[in-house]
Amino acid sequence: MSLERTLMNSANLPQKVKLVEVGPRDGLQNEKDLVPLEVKVDLINRLSKAGFPNIEAAAFVSPKWTPQMADSEQVMSHIQRYSGTIYSALVPNIKGYERALESKVDEVVIFSAASQAFAMKNINCSIEESFERFKPIAYAAKKDKLRLRGSVSCAFGCPYQGRVSAEEAATVVKYMMDLGCDEVDIADTIGVATAGQVKETFETIFKFAPAAMFSGHFHDTYGQSLANIYAALQTGVSIFHSSIAGLGGCPYAKGATGNVATEDVLYLLNGLGIETGINLDEIVPIGEFISKAIGKTNGSRVGKALVSKHC
Repeated sequence: MSLERTLMNSANLPQKVKLVEVGPRDGLQNEKDLVPLEVKVDLINRLSKAGFPNIEAAAFVSPKWTPQMADSEQVMSHIQRYSGTIYSALVPNIKGYERALESKVDEVVIFSAASQAFAMKNINCSIEESFERFKPIAYAAKKDKLRLRGSVSCAFGCPYQGRVSAEEAATVVKYMMDLGCDEVDIADTIGVATAGQVKETFETIFKFAPAAMFSGHFHDTYGQSLANIYAALQTGVSIFHSSIAGLGGCPYAKGATGNVATEDVLYLLNGLGIETGINLDEIVPIGEFISKAIGKTNGSRVGKALVSKHC
């Protein structure tokens, strides 16, 4: 394909994308061996220094169910906060919200699912019941002037239900909007979505909601995450989640791999001429650092390629 045609195809894509780095929370929460506090703090500090506008830093959830996040208060109290960076935390209930508020987070994240079966497995209640639980959190966040983000898990497919329709995802989005969410994540939690399905789902949502408030959150189980990001870009999505070194997974989704790697997403966006404010060369060493710190192979193909190139 000629350069001229490539530029024509990219003309309608967003000029700028916000990357939400989810490695410190979504990326680490399912690690079996506890990651030392100092490693988590160092990771977040490095990401902050690199210029990420939004970092998921913690989760104020039950340590019984997610022991990796038991030190979230300590993490938030030890990190160096950078002006202009939003530090987010997951909160499942009002108790978690109160812990997050005391830890001075900038944004709280509530989460439900587009699949009824997944909601029952993941948060032990129906979709409708989950939103009743979130109402006091939403009210408190507005009162306390905190950003409120909603995350729609299994928006494309579910390990128990199978395919999730665009209409099912849109229904949950409407619940999130009714709560007053400032931003809503459309998440391919188990990494089964395809580009056509991604376009259909976002186009269905954008019939009643502005594209600017939605983000794409893709896992790479079937190797489709970058294709899905490109498809989402074509619909007008300009916020994406990624995880340094491709860290992550889902304990309720058998076989689900990590989130799409931050390094790989940056390489794609750089190639399209889309601005992120983040330098890929500064990110690659961070992926190497956290991979070695937790004893895992770097899950970013771009990261590994660039490291090999400079060896």
